[in-house]
Formats: sequence, C-alpha cells, structure tokens
Amino acid sequence: MLVVAALGGNALLRRGEAPTAENQRRNVQAAARALAPVAAEHQLVVGHGNGPQVGLLALQGAAYGTGAESYPLDVLDAETEGMIGYMIEQELGNLLPFGRPFATLLTMVEVDPADPAFGNPTKFIGPGYPREEADRLAAQRGWIFKLDGDQWRRVVASPQPKRIFEMRPIRWLLAQNTIVIAAGGGGIPTMYEPGADRKLVGVECVIDKDLASELLARELGADFFVMLTDAEAVYADWGLPTQRRIRRASPQALSALGFAAGSMGPKVEAACRFASATGKPAGIGALEDVGKVLAGEAGTIVTNDAQGLEFA
Repeated sequence: MLVVAALGGNALLRRGEAPTAENQRRNVQAAARALAPVAAEHQLVVGHGNGPQVGLLALQGAAYGTGAESYPLDVLDAETEGMIGYMIEQELGNLLPFGRPFATLLTMVEVDPADPAFGNPTKFIGPGYPREEADRLAAQRGWIFKLDGDQWRRVVASPQPKRIFEMRPIRWLLAQNTIVIAAGGGGIPTMYEPGADRKLVGVECVIDKDLASELLARELGADFFVMLTDAEAVYADWGLPTQRRIRRASPQALSALGFAAGSMGPKVEAACRFASATGKPAGIGALEDVGKVLAGEAGTIVTNDAQGLEFA
C-alpha cells in the first residue's frame, strides 16, 4: 500500500516552543517513531509543514539591517525543505533496517497567476509590528499588512496548487522502494511569466501544505492519504457543549459542516478532495495514532463508503 502522510507543524515544533535545532530534532524523533512501523510495512511519502522555520529564516535575514534585501519566500521554502528533510531522513533511518533508501526532493509547485487569492492575501507570516513600523515596511518593501490581534502582520496570498513538477522522479524513487520526503511546506511556489518564452519564476506566496500533499497523493495514486496533527480527530461543534468526534464521514457531508480556515479547514478540504477524486480513503488524526488511523480505528476517516456523518 502506498501511503502519503502530511505532518502538521506540531510534528516539528510544538505550540509555544522556541524554534531551536534541539527542539526540532526531538520532535522529529517522535514523528519518526510513529512513522517507522508504517514505512516498514508500506511505501511511504512524507510531506510536512515549515511555517516556523520559514519565519525564523526571515527574521535572521532581517537582522542584517535595511541594507540587505530579505530572501524571497520561494528561496526560504527551498532552504527549509532541505533542512527538515535531512532531519526526517536521519531519524527514520536510525529506526529502519540499514540500506532502506531515502530521498528529499526540493519540490516546485506551479500556481496560477490569475488565482483570485492574489487579489486578497490572507496568510499571516512573520512577526507582529506596531502600526508605525508596519507602515514603514509596507512603503519600503511593498508588503501588505493586516491586523492580527493587537499587532500588524504581513500577509501573502495562498493560491491553489496546480502542478508538482517533480512527479516523474518521485515515481521512479518509489519504484526503488525509496522513502520520499516531498512538497514540504506546500512546495516551492512558482509560476510561468506571461509571454512566449514561458519563463518559470518563484512567487512570494504560501501554498497550503495539506492541499499540496493531497495533490501529490492524488497524482501518485496513493492508497491512503493521512494528515497527522495534534488533534485526535475532526469534531462537529468544536468547543461547544454539543461537540462530537466524527469517526467516519462522506466528503459531501463533512464539507457541508464548514471549518475554520486557520485550523481544520484546509485538512477537511484536502481529505474531501482526495476521497471524492480517487474513491480511496483519507484520514485526519493524531501523529501517535497513525497506525490506528490507517486501520480505520482512530481519527476521522473520509470515504465515499460512509453514510453521511458517523460519530464515535
């Protein structure tokens, strides 16, 4: 069975933790312990988040002062894909039989320059600023800021992923029984400039990692797409006295509920897309329960076989 697993940000850096190499290494070790039994039994492709890591690199770049231009987001995505992939490879390799091959691919993902997301940037990145500093950075660098709580933060577009350029090498690596780490952080955002020469360029935007991993799973013909997070499952009426854990759901019934864009929304959307398009199951659950999620014994399973919403 081919499994595509998307690691949530908590698999690399838990909420409130400092983004140190030691903290990230410890969290990747825990993720590796959860994924090693899956890799021992199945073919495995791993996607992951990179928000805190990109934010840290952006702050380090800004520390050089106004005389140095900040690295663009596509370059920062490439840097963090390599760093995080290295840690996942090493820690999984320490648990699996010697000689099992690994590969981390810098994964370019195409977005559409006409995507409506570019007209309404909503994805917060980087630190918060007072209004005066935000205005200065907006004038100096052309950034767009929106209020996030009591501070102003930069926002960028989050367009839909259209195409993953490295599909052929990923398929070849899987044919060699390689564990592949790809589409980290949603992939490196790229687009073709208008014109006859169709020049490919990087883009200042952020692609949702769950939607990019879903596209990867769909294109690979994965047998199971699973998103691993710090929540044990998807809940209806989350945070209310009436909240209930959803055990199984059809894509139509689950998508009709509506979920917050900043939390469970993209995961639900990705799971429903995959199940609807492929007829195969998608799961959302806790990292430590990945084996049970794959067996349908934990988390929330999205499948065309479900009768609406089935609660635990």
